[in-house]
Parts: sequence; structure tokens; C-alpha cells
Amino acid sequence: MKKPSSKIRDEIAKLQEQLKAAETREAERIGRIALKAGLGEIEVDETTLQAAFEDLAKRFRGGKVAATGGKKVGSAGESSASSTQDAAGATAGGTAEA
Repeated sequence: MKKPSSKIRDEIAKLQEQLKAAETREAERIGRIALKAGLGEIEVDETTLQAAFEDLAKRFRGGKVAATGGKKVGSAGESSASSTQDAAGATAGGTAEA
């Protein structure tokens, strides 16, 4: 039996709420780590900070690593790195406002 469109819309709304909550948790986690590392005290524009986070995410996904040989990370590292990058982008935006 097919679901009515209203039920699908309700499920989508619930999933969007879950996604927003997950992104918030990830952004807060990355933000706390960034503050502990001293990034809150650095005067840098948002685009530069986001580019640095993207480079970091690429490194953990198994992209080229500077001067260390750049071994590829297994597929388990890729799935968590994707979340990290999204959270890093959200954190970069949140850090600039704070």
C-alpha cells in the first residue's frame, strides 16, 4: 500500500528536525575542539577559516597529506569525515558571529 503524501511530508519534517539536531551537535563538538585549540582568539575571516577546515577534512578523508606520504583512510574514516566537514562549515559561521 502506498503512503499518502501528507504522511510522507510529516516524515520529511521529522527527518529535517533530526538532521538539524545532528548538525547542531556536530557543530558544537567541532566548535569546542576549535576553541580548545585556540581558534577563537585568531583574527581570520570566515572564508579563510572555512578553507582551512576543508583542507583538514580532505586530509582525514584520505586526500594528499603534506610530506607524510598520504596513505588513504578506509571507508569508515570517510563517512565520519563528511559529517566533520559539514560541522566545520557550520562552526566557521558560528565562530565569526561570536
